[in-house]
Amino acid sequence: MRKDENKESVQENVKDEQLEQFRVDHKGKKMTTNQGVRVSDDEHSLKAGDRGPTLMEDFQFREKMTHFDHERIPERVVHARGFGAHGYFQVYEPMAEYTKAKFLQDPSVKTPVFVRFSTVAGSRGSADSVRDVRGFATKFYTEEGNYDLVGNNIPVFFIQDAMKFPDLVHSFKPEPHNEIPQASTAHDTFWDFVANNTESAHMIMWAMSDRAIPRSYRMMEGFGVHTFRFVNEQGKARFVKFHWKPVLGVHSFVWDEAQKLAGRDPDFHRRDLWEAIEMGDYPEFELGVQMIEEEEEFNFDFDILDPTKLWPEEIVPVKIIGKMTLDRNQDNVFAETEQAAFHPGHVVPGIDFSNDPLLQGRLFSYTDTQLIRLGGPNFHQIPINRSVAPVHNNQRDGYHQMNIDKGQVSYHKNSLQGNDPHPASEAEGGYVHYQEKVEGRKVRQRSDSFKDHYSQAKLFWNSMTDIEKEHIIEAFHFEVGKVKSKEVRQQVVEVFAHVDEELAAAIAAGVGAEVPTGVSASKVTLSSAALSQELNKKKSAATRKVAVLAADGYEDATVTPVIETLKEAGVHAEIVSGHVGMITGADGQQQEAVHSFLTSDPVVFDAIYVAGGQASVEQMKKNQKAAEFIKDAFKHFKTIGAAAEGGELLVAAGIQAGSDPGIVIVHDDKEVKDFSESFIAALAEHRHWSRQL
Repeated sequence: MRKDENKESVQENVKDEQLEQFRVDHKGKKMTTNQGVRVSDDEHSLKAGDRGPTLMEDFQFREKMTHFDHERIPERVVHARGFGAHGYFQVYEPMAEYTKAKFLQDPSVKTPVFVRFSTVAGSRGSADSVRDVRGFATKFYTEEGNYDLVGNNIPVFFIQDAMKFPDLVHSFKPEPHNEIPQASTAHDTFWDFVANNTESAHMIMWAMSDRAIPRSYRMMEGFGVHTFRFVNEQGKARFVKFHWKPVLGVHSFVWDEAQKLAGRDPDFHRRDLWEAIEMGDYPEFELGVQMIEEEEEFNFDFDILDPTKLWPEEIVPVKIIGKMTLDRNQDNVFAETEQAAFHPGHVVPGIDFSNDPLLQGRLFSYTDTQLIRLGGPNFHQIPINRSVAPVHNNQRDGYHQMNIDKGQVSYHKNSLQGNDPHPASEAEGGYVHYQEKVEGRKVRQRSDSFKDHYSQAKLFWNSMTDIEKEHIIEAFHFEVGKVKSKEVRQQVVEVFAHVDEELAAAIAAGVGAEVPTGVSASKVTLSSAALSQELNKKKSAATRKVAVLAADGYEDATVTPVIETLKEAGVHAEIVSGHVGMITGADGQQQEAVHSFLTSDPVVFDAIYVAGGQASVEQMKKNQKAAEFIKDAFKHFKTIGAAAEGGELLVAAGIQAGSDPGIVIVHDDKEVKDFSESFIAALAEHRHWSRQL
């Protein structure tokens, strides 16, 4: 793989300059109206006397209030809660053999990108950590025009045909009679949809897995979901699926953490992304593609155009072709994240569509949505959506037209303007669709090859480790257990009896349903190691956060050296104490506690370390929240460390020092360096599932 991190490209600079002209810094400036008239007073409306009525001639008040009254735009129907970041993409090697897309040819070119991560079901005000699919949409600002890779963190979807999309969304949104529950599918209408639309079975397995509660946007995969085509200069096409692979690996919360974070820090994922970029821990994702030759389209026991099916990586390997780095935060969330308009139909030469029936419907839906949400057909002129490639066509007027198009001509063909703007030939970069021969009668039906709803759900189940299976069962217990209708709960169990008898029996046991008899479960015995997070976890402590518990009287020999060693390993340590502010060590040294036990929580950290120092430990023993801090970290299978007297706090929390995996203790401050290395190694494991609770 070839990398050139330091070489800048003209393309990246163009994007920066393009956005720069729209950025406004108000620092040190005089206040004005929208017309540029300087304002002398922004505290008081114009009145007839100091106790009199407000005057209609107060144009300043009218302008300010009118703008305020119209500040909100319709939120997205799905993916309403999102957060974005800027960065760049570089291909590792020329991809000319497979596609003529220019941004996939030159490893020295940095193509600017904007990425929006999101949840699906909840409103803009919902929490980040809910159990849900996550959106992963990337806008590439290429020299041939904008290309949008619109995806999710799960490679398959609930439905096979876009006709069902409104039904799906209506089912998982809050129920219309009482608008409950928010950002959750743990209710009757969603599971009623699942039970009566069995094509969703595979997706449900993913949604009940740990994939639906990611630890960070930086630690989740992204998938294009649909089948697209690569087309090269010779006109040869291949079917393709897109993958984003996080360099940090794929990691998740445990369910109890996710629930607590929704209350403790509902902004956790956006805060995590923002802070990582601010600290220079730039999120990185490698782009991979799976490709199938056209002549091999029907060589599999699944339909490659079925969006409820994945292409197992053992059968169709993922070729890693480049890397994306997110290195710049937004300047304004509304102007960028909220106004960003993604569309799977925004493609460039060399990338084309397949006959995936869900994709075909989305090609209509996305544009239609932007028209209402962003106020008209000129949403592509909003700065975050503008192409860095020149835009020339005969589209005119409409709401929010920002261009001043010169000349009397706005049609094609014409003679008054020399027939300009005129189409480009394919050799000049004109987009030409792949010429696929299509035959068939107009029918409202699906191919028989789409009728298998259970084999890949069973493949997913077979691929999980024991702990992952346990988490899936617990998720079913929580979600289906919230369903009030006994009939729906029973139907759900009957659906998953077609996937696996063991799974169905386990679900039934937790939701008050009967184990179905006489149901034929899938006979699939294959598994795919690529589907398991646990089998593919990357053992790295980089960018992780450690809470250092300390109070006045701490022993500095157990604090400063540990923090320094953690920093060298790319780990961020933050002191948590009984109060926020400076704490003083036994020898007079001082450290700043940036959190208290009240303002923070172990769920926002990846590990806990208790500093030594008898006075410090005695203070924390008196604070019940300190013991709860440690208990929760232990409950969530996290690494816990302690130095010298710090071990006493673990005992006070009911943890026998050194008796469980992931518990690292040092008794002599002279051994702190070796301890730190052992602590970091334990942290790199992320979770210690073998720990007995």
